Amino acid sequence: MSGANEVIGNATRGLTSRQMAMYRFTRNPAALFGAIIVICVIVAAVFAPLLAPSPESAGSMVDFRNRHQAPSWDHLMGTDNVGRDVFSRVLFGYRVSLGLVVGVLGVAVPFGVVLGLVAGYFGGWTETIIMRFTDVMLALPPLAMALAITAVLSPNLVNAMIAITLLWWTWHTRLIYRIVKGQMNEDYVEAAKLAGASHVHILFRELLPNCISAIAVKVSLDAGFVILFGASLSFLGLGIRPPTPDLGTMVATGSEYMPEMWWQAVMPGLAILFATLGFNLLGDGLRDMMDVEV
Repeated sequence: MSGANEVIGNATRGLTSRQMAMYRFTRNPAALFGAIIVICVIVAAVFAPLLAPSPESAGSMVDFRNRHQAPSWDHLMGTDNVGRDVFSRVLFGYRVSLGLVVGVLGVAVPFGVVLGLVAGYFGGWTETIIMRFTDVMLALPPLAMALAITAVLSPNLVNAMIAITLLWWTWHTRLIYRIVKGQMNEDYVEAAKLAGASHVHILFRELLPNCISAIAVKVSLDAGFVILFGASLSFLGLGIRPPTPDLGTMVATGSEYMPEMWWQAVMPGLAILFATLGFNLLGDGLRDMMDVEV
């Protein structure tokens, strides 16, 4: 054991902090596996029209002669109840899932980060108002809240984004608030104040850079949960409606034909598991690499 530690110590001697972080990441098989999965999912989503053997299956095409076909070389994941290729729909379903991730986190993360910065930096009544409102939102059951919102609004991708975004910013607010409160007595913050730096400068040029690592880890972990959450809404009939290829809707429709035509539900379910697993493994690897807690 001591010999192995000595070899690692010799390999990492002289490395910068960034190089050391990358070394830890590359020595983590689970993190590398997660990164490969995430890359595969992104490639599948971006190049779905080129990779899909039957791009027309992403629409309202019907082919009753090939309905309920079991997995084969012609249809790797079989066909659904109207003859559409399940594999092609899974590839296009990844587009919808990643679009949901980008839309939700693209709004929730900046909003939550700014609130966390402001609450942690200014304190007092500002902190009390922001954090108590955050606590109230965190106390609401996420799925029940999303179901209530999507039940009022018409089920589509935009409204699913709104429902999830209204809940997701809270986690980032609490994360950044905790980090900022721990940094307020650091020398660099006091030095910036003594130098006459503005509040905006201290918030976004001094404090925010120290939160980037935690934000990156949190976002990578959140991506998998957003995919799963969006699929849950669609499975319950309150997400994206057919014929748009959504993984959750595909599982719900395919479950009607279980267990005989198992592939119609199992294949999109495995696709959800694959993407979620990849983002979670990647997030765990980034957390170990950057040595942060989220």
